[in-house]
Formats: sequence, C-alpha cells, structure tokens
Amino acid sequence: MTVRQQWAVVGAVVLVLATALFIATRTLGDELFPVSVGTAAPDFTAKTLDASARTKTIADYKGEVVVLNIWATWCGPCRVEMPSIQALHQALGPKGLKIVAVSVDDPGSEQAIRDFAKEYGLTFEILHDASGRIRSIYQTTGVPETFVIGRDGIIRRKVIAAENWNSPDNRRQLAQLLGVPVPPAPDAGLVPSDSARAEAAPVPAVPPPASRAPSTR
Repeated sequence: MTVRQQWAVVGAVVLVLATALFIATRTLGDELFPVSVGTAAPDFTAKTLDASARTKTIADYKGEVVVLNIWATWCGPCRVEMPSIQALHQALGPKGLKIVAVSVDDPGSEQAIRDFAKEYGLTFEILHDASGRIRSIYQTTGVPETFVIGRDGIIRRKVIAAENWNSPDNRRQLAQLLGVPVPPAPDAGLVPSDSARAEAAPVPAVPPPASRAPSTR
C-alpha cells in the first residue's frame, strides 16, 4: 500500500468516526451531556418583557448566584410556588441573589405574562422564551423546574415540581452560596390577590414530598 493510499484509509476512518460522533450527539445528547447537579449551566436566550424586548443569555448573570425558574402562566403548580419565589426575592435579592423566571408561554403571550406578574406582585426578573427551547436545553420534563446556579456557573441544585422557595432550608442554602447571613424567619404567605390566595391556600408552607404539587408534564 502506498503512502497516498494509507492517508486515504486514515481519512476515511476519521470521516466515519466524525459522522458517528455527530449522530450520537444528536440522538443521545441528553445521555451523553446530561444537565444535572455539578455540570455547567447551559446557555439560553430569552427576551425581556419591556418595550425594547432585549435578549438575555446565561452570560448576563456571570458571577452571580442565580435561581433559574422555568415556568408558564397556564401551569397550576407554577402559580402555587410563585408567592414563595417572590418572598425569597424580597429576602435575598438585596443580598445579591438573582432570580430569573423564564416563561415558555406561546409566542404573543407577552401581555398575559405581564398580567400574571402584576396579579402575583412579582418584582424579580421575568423573561420570555417563546420558542420554548430552554426546555430542551435544560432537559426539563415539565414545568415548573428550577436550577440553582453558583457564581462559578455550576448547577448546585435542580428541583422538579413546585417548591416552597421561602422555606428556612432554602433560605439557609442560598444564603450560604451568597456568603451572607441567613435572613430572619419568613413571614407567612405573600399572596397579593384573592385569586392567587385561593390557588395557594391548600398547599402547606413546607409541603412534604408526598403532597408536593406535581410538575405539569
């Protein structure tokens, strides 16, 4: 076999391997590169809800402790946990915690998302991913799902289904990540409207695993 033929064989082998790798990453992406605790938070794009509709990515939160919540206005369990997220924001937002809630509502739902935020008195950052692509990027199985991301960009916690984010345990864990004192014990329920109160009232302040609201699949 000549040198030229040897290089042709090598080239063919490399091409076959590259093709196999491409197919594997496309079909087995979740298994090969799982988004889980201890892995880097993947990039995403979502738009703000103001008139300018600016695009934001994970890079906008570099060096921050982030609670990334993936949700939708039509999701019942999302309504259950939103008051506790707002309470957490009020407690630790001034200490540097960034809460970013990315809605996966359909295109054209911007006003519905704004109305939802107004109804629940939400003052943390809310973005809109009309494509819903963040769900595949973060390999979610439903909504809500939430990821706690450290300053180093590594996922420290992943929560599937509704959670009481204002619980003493959650406040303590997030305060530790921020490197700040644990805030005082939370006040009971932050529900700004009668309709929101009706949604949240049946859920105990710190729901046990068996009674926790399931995520919407």
